[in-house]
Amino acid sequence: MQLLNYCKTVNSLSFFGMIMLFYEDENKCRDLFFDILVYCNIVFYRDMDIQQIKYFLALADELHFWNTASKMNITQSALSRQIQSLENELGVLLFYRDKRNVSLTPSGKFLQEKWNRELNRLDSFHHIAKQLHLGELGTIKIAYPDSISSSFIPNLLKRILEQYPNLKIELVQLPYQLQEQYLQENKIELLFSRDVCQSSIIEQRKLDSERLAFVVYEDHDFTSIRDITKESLSNQRLILATESHSSSYNEIINTILDSYEIDPNLYVQCDFGSTIIALVQSRIGISILPISYQYNQYKGVRFIPLSTTTDLYVQWKKDNPNPILKNIFTLI
Repeated sequence: MQLLNYCKTVNSLSFFGMIMLFYEDENKCRDLFFDILVYCNIVFYRDMDIQQIKYFLALADELHFWNTASKMNITQSALSRQIQSLENELGVLLFYRDKRNVSLTPSGKFLQEKWNRELNRLDSFHHIAKQLHLGELGTIKIAYPDSISSSFIPNLLKRILEQYPNLKIELVQLPYQLQEQYLQENKIELLFSRDVCQSSIIEQRKLDSERLAFVVYEDHDFTSIRDITKESLSNQRLILATESHSSSYNEIINTILDSYEIDPNLYVQCDFGSTIIALVQSRIGISILPISYQYNQYKGVRFIPLSTTTDLYVQWKKDNPNPILKNIFTLI
């Protein structure tokens, strides 16, 4: 910070002279001098602006005042004044001039190389900033249920990345109890859920409905919905999602069980469908899941469709400032 304040107050040539006291090699001294100015964010000094530097670089390429002025859409006299003002600000001669020729001085050649590189970097920074502002670049975190991992999610990501190939997408799976909290704390930007959210600060939109299904291991006695009765179901060990009084999805499951007038024998509770199916494959019990799990092409299990449906919602925090959200909503 002391160096920064010093650089802002002392004459640039005096500062250059101080560096020369420590370095005998004038080329190394020039490089260090310029890099220090870049680091201190005073590359453009006090009155100098980027447009002046662009005029200088254009003239350094053309080495002809009239051609350069025509290219930059200014008069030749205006260009000459801009170059002279730049030289006065820097305290160095940038061009040798006579009536016939224009050529770069050693200082001009040095600054041509340095400023070309820095302006290219600046243009790159501006482009990145604009992409971030437009939601074409950056990171978005999306949480989703297991049931859409082989159907909806791959199709959505394909559409997003075709339209916005520079986005970084982080996919996470959360237990029901954490979903709303993560949205409110901006730990995720987008949530796909089978539960209706009651929070006043969360927006949601219904996307789809699909049937639920009993999931049984391959050689289970249940082969169709006719095999499932109050008596036959009461003898089964059920593997279902973790109980939550506020979960609308669990309410639907409980409604199905109530229709069979049974008190479920819950052997295992789990919030992750792929784990539930693995337990069914291991003959630990049977389950009720969205039928879209069948798109995962699990082996060793069968799906017996029910008439009952479950909804899929997309949810997001009302005041989430991430500009990527607006772009993604057009693709959902």
